[in-house]
Amino acid sequence: MARFWQRIPKAVLFGVAVLVQCVLLVLMVADRMQILREGTEVTLQTQPVDPRDFLRGDYVVLRYDISQVPAGALAGKPTDARNPVVFVRLAPNADGLYAAVSVHAEPLPVTAPEVLIRGRVSSSCGSTVRTFCDRLTVKYGLESYFVPEGEGGKLEQARNQQKLRIVAAVLPSGRAAIKRLLLDGVPVYEEPLD
Repeated sequence: MARFWQRIPKAVLFGVAVLVQCVLLVLMVADRMQILREGTEVTLQTQPVDPRDFLRGDYVVLRYDISQVPAGALAGKPTDARNPVVFVRLAPNADGLYAAVSVHAEPLPVTAPEVLIRGRVSSSCGSTVRTFCDRLTVKYGLESYFVPEGEGGKLEQARNQQKLRIVAAVLPSGRAAIKRLLLDGVPVYEEPLD
């Protein structure tokens, strides 16, 4: 087998490696575009973040009302994984913001306007046996947003005053992506769909 690889010119191997990387990059972009185009839009309220976690580089750290949720029926149950995947059922409240209704270890069917968003519990209770705590800290992959250089301070200030909201696109599988940022209800940044 080693002789086979030695007979292939290095330029061809290099070209194949570059091609594979390009294909992977295109697949990542296409996956995000699918979420943004086909996902159900949900508006989420951001929460203030500890000042020690302020802007790092050119992105804003985000946390949501749905980042801390009661475990409900999962409380005290064992989990196999260190950071288990959970599915949080969201429903719009009177203000049109989506709030957590319940948390589940497996996906379940929901009817519109409810959505199911997929997240990972960032820690579990128990030292020897991993179990779900009474309250869960869940990360959805929506915890940071890249902005143009110098724009983060204004957005962080708005976030800390609870004037910043995000609109996320959520697929039926529960995968989500930030679609746009709203400052006092007005779109300030929007992800391109092309």
